[in-house]
Amino acid sequence: MKKLRKLESSVQQCKLEQTMKISLFSFGFKHGYPEASIVVDVRFLPNPYWVPELREHTGLEQPVAAYILESTAGNDSLTQIDSFLTFLLNSHREAGRQELSCAIGCTGGRHRSVAVTEHLSQLFTSLRQADDQLTVFHRDIDKT
Repeated sequence: MKKLRKLESSVQQCKLEQTMKISLFSFGFKHGYPEASIVVDVRFLPNPYWVPELREHTGLEQPVAAYILESTAGNDSLTQIDSFLTFLLNSHREAGRQELSCAIGCTGGRHRSVAVTEHLSQLFTSLRQADDQLTVFHRDIDKT
């Protein structure tokens, strides 16, 4: 029985030490649905497209990101999304999964999804282990 527990402990430790490939990206629903482990729809957040002085900018720029992320909906949803994705990453790791892809979508893929993806890239950077590979990109940021 002791050998079995020791073996289970060793297996669990190996799972926790595996390299994970984490892919995090923004996209626009109007440009096609992505293939990903999880898709988060952020079209409920305030849309800078309807603010003339923000329309031509992207979620990479501070005024646009602030407009989205500092809103009540932005603040409340990020609390929930951060918690869920932390749980999901840890659960994937404990299950021995080696890949996690997370797609964040809004209508066009230039504002809301980009700002949320940039926020989440900081979260994943803080959660990643030494050998993890984190890839962050914005699939549709240059599309109109």
